[in-house]
Amino acid sequence: MPKNELVIKNDNTEVERLNTFIMSFCQEHSINDECANRICLAVEEAVVNVIDYAYPLGTQGEISVLAECGQESLMFVIKDNGVTFDPTKAKEADVSSDVEHRQIGGLGIFLIRSIMDRMVYERTPDGYNLLRLEKDIKNLTTSKPHNL
Repeated sequence: MPKNELVIKNDNTEVERLNTFIMSFCQEHSINDECANRICLAVEEAVVNVIDYAYPLGTQGEISVLAECGQESLMFVIKDNGVTFDPTKAKEADVSSDVEHRQIGGLGIFLIRSIMDRMVYERTPDGYNLLRLEKDIKNLTTSKPHNL
């Protein structure tokens, strides 16, 4: 398996390994800690949604996270063969109402959208969900701290 890929089981105990992988990748590409933490949160939210919802209860599956760094962006591709779900078509979460009156769900996707610059979904002909999350990295390196 390439150094820039992590394969985990659809189990919440794997989240720590995921976070270590994402943070190491960000550090390797000189992303400042604050931004790396936010990127890690976004990728974690996407993967936890797969862990919690993509596979029927009791079904074991794998989730692949591929991390790539281009000249202008970091990209994370999350791949699973669970239930089809396109988060790009999910309704916007209502974050304006009181917590007691809000509908449950949608905050993870809201976080992903607010942190990452692009989110693209594809269902492949061979039955895989591919979710690509991209973050523009111009001005996000440790030499030039930047707030998201």
